[in-house]
Amino acid sequence: MAEKLNLDNSFRLYDEALKVIPGAILGIRRPYNFVEGEYPIFFEKAKGGKVIDVDGNEYIDMLCAYGPIIIGHREEEIDNAVIDQIKNKGFCFSLTQPIQNELAKTLRNLIPSCEKIVFMKMGSDATTAAIRTARAYTKRTKILHCGYHGWHDWSCEVYGNDAGIPDKLKEDIIPFEYNNLVQIESILKKNKDQIAGIILTPINTPGGREVEMPKPGYLEGLRKICDEKDIMLIFDEIRTGFRVDMGGAQKMFGVTPDLAAFGKAMGNGYPISTLVGKKEVMDVLVDKVFLSSTFFPNSLSQIASIKTLEILQRENVLNVIAERGKRFAKCVNDTIQDNNIPCTFTGEPWMPYITFDPDPDFVYRKLREEFYRQLIRRRIFLQPFHHGYIAYRHSEEDLNYAAEMIDESLRLCKRQA
Repeated sequence: MAEKLNLDNSFRLYDEALKVIPGAILGIRRPYNFVEGEYPIFFEKAKGGKVIDVDGNEYIDMLCAYGPIIIGHREEEIDNAVIDQIKNKGFCFSLTQPIQNELAKTLRNLIPSCEKIVFMKMGSDATTAAIRTARAYTKRTKILHCGYHGWHDWSCEVYGNDAGIPDKLKEDIIPFEYNNLVQIESILKKNKDQIAGIILTPINTPGGREVEMPKPGYLEGLRKICDEKDIMLIFDEIRTGFRVDMGGAQKMFGVTPDLAAFGKAMGNGYPISTLVGKKEVMDVLVDKVFLSSTFFPNSLSQIASIKTLEILQRENVLNVIAERGKRFAKCVNDTIQDNNIPCTFTGEPWMPYITFDPDPDFVYRKLREEFYRQLIRRRIFLQPFHHGYIAYRHSEEDLNYAAEMIDESLRLCKRQA
């Protein structure tokens, strides 16, 4: 039986933070999203595919900062390019630096829907810009959405945490179920000629539930509907972009949206996002839609993105991740099948996630908590309510160890249920 980790410094810093920061830590990183009392609350440093907390415990980091770390932590080639920019050119000016054009041309050559492009910082920036652009272009108001698209008023998806958002702002945002074209048709009939855009994650990544791939014909069906109704099809590729394919899920599935938001893996941890789309749609940003920020043109993240994309292509990173991810998934699925454990593995090969199958007596909740308790004690950093990620610096040895520890943890949690 693995012993509980020493987390004294994490708990001390948490108590200190409670006095000066609401909730001590923002949002999804708060302790109740893990197993309270078992998971670290503060990290100290990281390198490659591993992180070390403030108590000196080292983990295989399979959460990857919730997605941005596609290559690894503290990648010297990327960091050195950024440091060179700081030392020799600077990065925050009243005007834009030429690196903007270089990055834009690189992305245009990679992403099918990218005829024009704008750069921002957060995923929420990019998805919100997409909504505003779709509304301006179509001169309509209502938006259909499926999935998590950020924290702005139009997209708040955290149940019970929507205080401060007036109900009238929610009236024009209509949720729909993934992989359900019949429902889409029904919503469109009730809102004829009012829908500006349909936004979704092309691979469904709902919080606390299985990662879901599109059914055959689903994305194609959405494309057809949008073409017939003059609706903007918007892909939120913040998670899938530069992870499932260098051109995003849209390239992998062969369905080109009108607009697409990218971020996370685009900068290997540096804050950058982008909205790309068809020329005639994006051109509403010239003089009809206002989009501006002091820090959007900051060149450091653009430098990091250029270098990240270079490494991803040069080292064939996505193929390496996919191959390792498939082997890892097979090991985990074999464990689940051999032991008849009531849980499900999804998200292979890029976004591994183990969820526990609901039952009327809520035993799955106890199983889930015990599993993730045992897993963190074995130094595997994953999250109960969010899928993980596989990075390039996760070696075969790392992933084999993670699979073994998942096997041990699943056996123990079943025995104690």
